[in-house]
Amino acid sequence: MEKEATFSSTSLIHVPFGHVVGCEKWRGSQLAQGMQGKIKLVFEEDLTLVDFHLSNRFCILYITEADLVAGNGYKKRIVRLRNASNLQGIIIVEKTQMSEQYFPAVQKFVVLELGMALLPVSSQMEASQLIIQLVHEQTKERNRNPFLRKKNCQLSESSVLQTVQQIPGVGKMTALLLLQEFASIQKLCNTSVQELEQVVGHTLAEKMHIFFTQTR
Repeated sequence: MEKEATFSSTSLIHVPFGHVVGCEKWRGSQLAQGMQGKIKLVFEEDLTLVDFHLSNRFCILYITEADLVAGNGYKKRIVRLRNASNLQGIIIVEKTQMSEQYFPAVQKFVVLELGMALLPVSSQMEASQLIIQLVHEQTKERNRNPFLRKKNCQLSESSVLQTVQQIPGVGKMTALLLLQEFASIQKLCNTSVQELEQVVGHTLAEKMHIFFTQTR
């Protein structure tokens, strides 16, 4: 018989491979319906810090369109997750026509101020497909799975790559070069103009440095 997910007050849980443990508030939602039948989704009333656990430590905090429009209330949840030493998480944000104007603010807060990974989605159905993909990644060998590396390895290479490409003037190839050189978003944000010049040249280095300085 397969072991059920178990919980503790420290938010450390056992999540069997192929499972997702979700907060009870998502039961019956479009997000939950998109995962049903593709992965095993169970709900837990005691989840308060995050929305979904994909493994013992890896989790997701979901920011809805309504959260963004309502204001900065979501920031406290993100900071609490960032400060939880026993958890590593990724922030998924609904970037829709209504919430698009609020997205740059949350992006700067999550990526540049906190050094966390952020992925935008256009709908809950798109988010469900993303979560399914992340769960499938966890069934691969541990040394090939970016989601099971140590926290300072920056979660998912793919999500971090997408995040770096949000910096003005940075395309996919440039983002790859920057991550190969500086390893994490936090290191990249704290890099000097001189160090950036060696990778992207003087003009783009100046623009990136101004961007980082303005968003701190």
